[in-house]
Amino acid sequence: MKPYKSLFFFSTMMLLSCNNPSEQKQETMYKTTRTIERLDPAINAIISDSAKIEIIAEGFEWSEGPLWLEKQQMLIFSDVPMNTIYKWTEEKGKEVYLKPSGYTGSEPSVCKEPGSNGLTFDNNGNLVLCQHGDRRMARMDAPLDKPTAKFSTLADKYQGKRFSSPNDAVYNKAGELFFTDPPYGLQTQDDTDSKKEIKHNGVYKVMKDGTVKLLIDSITRPNGLAFLPGEKKLIVACSDPAFPNWYIYDLNVDTFEIDNGRIFYSASEEAKTMGGLPDGLKIDKNGNIFATGPGGVYIFNSDGKKLGMIKLENSASNCALSPDEKTLYVTNDMYLLRIKLRD
Repeated sequence: MKPYKSLFFFSTMMLLSCNNPSEQKQETMYKTTRTIERLDPAINAIISDSAKIEIIAEGFEWSEGPLWLEKQQMLIFSDVPMNTIYKWTEEKGKEVYLKPSGYTGSEPSVCKEPGSNGLTFDNNGNLVLCQHGDRRMARMDAPLDKPTAKFSTLADKYQGKRFSSPNDAVYNKAGELFFTDPPYGLQTQDDTDSKKEIKHNGVYKVMKDGTVKLLIDSITRPNGLAFLPGEKKLIVACSDPAFPNWYIYDLNVDTFEIDNGRIFYSASEEAKTMGGLPDGLKIDKNGNIFATGPGGVYIFNSDGKKLGMIKLENSASNCALSPDEKTLYVTNDMYLLRIKLRD
């Protein structure tokens, strides 16, 4: 089918106020950017024709790991090189939420990306962080509305060897933690780093008793990961330029053992002409996948069909859905984006 597109062009930021003097409420109009590409009519039920790609904050080194806090009505996200988590609210815009976020050592880090990366909640609502610099999965031991750089280690070793730099994470309903461990938080950011202790770059599960189990060691650069509804299938992104793919695995719902790994979607063609690689992803309750990759955010159905794409100029790293799944937030290099998908 020939692609058809909805186009949105850059607009300047302005403030619009009501004409009625008694109504002084102001609405911030943000800069908008790039295009929404529609490849299949099914995308129209996911993203309306009126949807805009808004730049709601900017000025970051490399934004990552967005996570919506419903009670606080705020989004938090990592700036990995700056070892900082920011928060964004409609009222105040961007502010520092937590620093340090991923490296708590007393000596300055020699790594390019020492901060936190992916952020998630455990099943008790605590903030859990992928910490590059400290090379561990950790829980923040503080309330969400009073963040403090006090952490407990959930996992930092496999068979006595330190992880390289946990990247992204997700919990299942049973309370088990799944995460990826590529080398991007090491000094050289590759497998030649002298401080890399584990030969492979793995996908792991932390069981409820704290036992760490290796699930996958065949993906060269495991990155984002998420379950399809029902938790019978796991999708894992590979951010290796040689293998820019998303993989899907079957899970046994009783043991959570995985098998039958295969390519869900390959972005090898897109990667030839577009910047970025498969990275973070989120999946809605209907099984639609929002996956950051070459050129922007891909929208797939649960069968791996590409329905459309939020096309972006800069590399996108991850995304987050609001609880009603009507708003998508995207970390986009130096930008934080918001797309109100539909009313």
